[in-house]
Amino acid sequence: MHTLRIENTYADLPERFYAFTAPSPVAAPMLIKLNVSLAHELGLDPDDLASEEGVAMLAGNRFPQGIRPLAQAYAGHQFGNFVPQLGDGRALLIGEVVDREGHRRDIQLKGSGPTRFSRNGDGRAALGPILREYIVSEAMHALGIPTTRTLAAVTTGEAVYRETRLPGAIMARVAASHLRVGTFQYLAVRGDVEGLRTLADYAIDRHYPHLADKEARYLGLLDAVVAAQAELIARWMLVGFIHGVMNTDNMTISGETIDYGPCAFMDSYHPSTVFSSIDHAGRYAYVNQPRIAVWNLARLAEALLPIIGEGDAALEEAQAVLGTFQQRYETAFHAGIRRKLGLLTEQGEDMALAADLLERMAQNGADFTLTFRDLANELDAPEGKARARDHFIDPTSFDDWAARWRDRLAREPEHQTERAAIMRATNPRYIARNHRVEEVIKAATESGDFAPFEQLVAVLANPFDEQPGNERYAQPPRDEERVLATFCGT
Repeated sequence: MHTLRIENTYADLPERFYAFTAPSPVAAPMLIKLNVSLAHELGLDPDDLASEEGVAMLAGNRFPQGIRPLAQAYAGHQFGNFVPQLGDGRALLIGEVVDREGHRRDIQLKGSGPTRFSRNGDGRAALGPILREYIVSEAMHALGIPTTRTLAAVTTGEAVYRETRLPGAIMARVAASHLRVGTFQYLAVRGDVEGLRTLADYAIDRHYPHLADKEARYLGLLDAVVAAQAELIARWMLVGFIHGVMNTDNMTISGETIDYGPCAFMDSYHPSTVFSSIDHAGRYAYVNQPRIAVWNLARLAEALLPIIGEGDAALEEAQAVLGTFQQRYETAFHAGIRRKLGLLTEQGEDMALAADLLERMAQNGADFTLTFRDLANELDAPEGKARARDHFIDPTSFDDWAARWRDRLAREPEHQTERAAIMRATNPRYIARNHRVEEVIKAATESGDFAPFEQLVAVLANPFDEQPGNERYAQPPRDEERVLATFCGT
């Protein structure tokens, strides 16, 4: 591993922030997928990572000298209920690398064995959830959505036991950092004001260095996180992504999507869509995601309040920052939905037009992804090619809306062909559809066949391109293929 230069600035923080922990060795690690392009981006040698020594490191069996793995401490509101100590129960931060762009990136092993925070868990991960996180996180990256990424997936040669016996696996996850809202809550609930200030300074240095010399830098940190999360949630909503478990320990300070458990992309559009098997009340339904983001950010504000300032003035300042979320979110979402509709200028009726389309889609079981994708075909498709109206139970419902849409397009200055190209670069054809994800997981876990996994990952790497021969990956599920519930995998 001669090219590996790993630091760990988090280990320089006070030890009450984490617990040094050695991973539990596994019996027979085998590399099943190395993200070669990400390795290059990180300045790592893929050949080194794929070597016997590299796989031993990715499995947690053996590390180069100087690496000090640690489990990070954090708290969190889980489905609204506060848990004062959570922490990395099956993950270890092995350190950081500085990538080719000069950005510091965490490398974490997930499924590497129990830690002080495991709460009687085995600290392991099953192969299925590891493959799901690889597929969906890389699909999100290809869609241009800020996300943690997967550097590698390794099977362990050992079984884990959930409802049944399953093959075990470990993933190497890459993140701008693993700092969460819950990391600050962990210190706040303990009254650790000094620790809060230390952590906030670290977060500013890591993610928002322009705030370092500001007098009100901790209020600035809250403002920066609110801005990042408003943009992130808008991007989720624009592609029909449902996180499924938006607990405060699953909201990053960096504004990256993290923790792909019971996540899913919608097929047929409906605002109340829920997939997570544990979200019985629909707390984290698609339509609720912006509201829950504000709720989570309010918990961050509460945690930061002791270092933002004293008295009513500090509270009012924090509330004012939280009050900017909705406008920031709407600005990002409205700009995105206009582009999805091919509206490149702003006019007053645009949002009513978009809302009407979404309502008709919900009433007609229209596929979210393909309806928007096929709007471009309304502009330049040859006669007889499938169009957006084909996704509606009652196609005349679309026709009525489309007449008003075309009237609106007529007031746009851009050429029709250019607009269609912009729409296709905005609306993906391929998403990580649940039935395809489950299909490849089943092949890998039941038959040891990773070819379907490789193929799906390759298709999702180019979500906006037409891919002749891969059309089936774009199609919604048949009734018998529909996946109605997703699971966290822990």
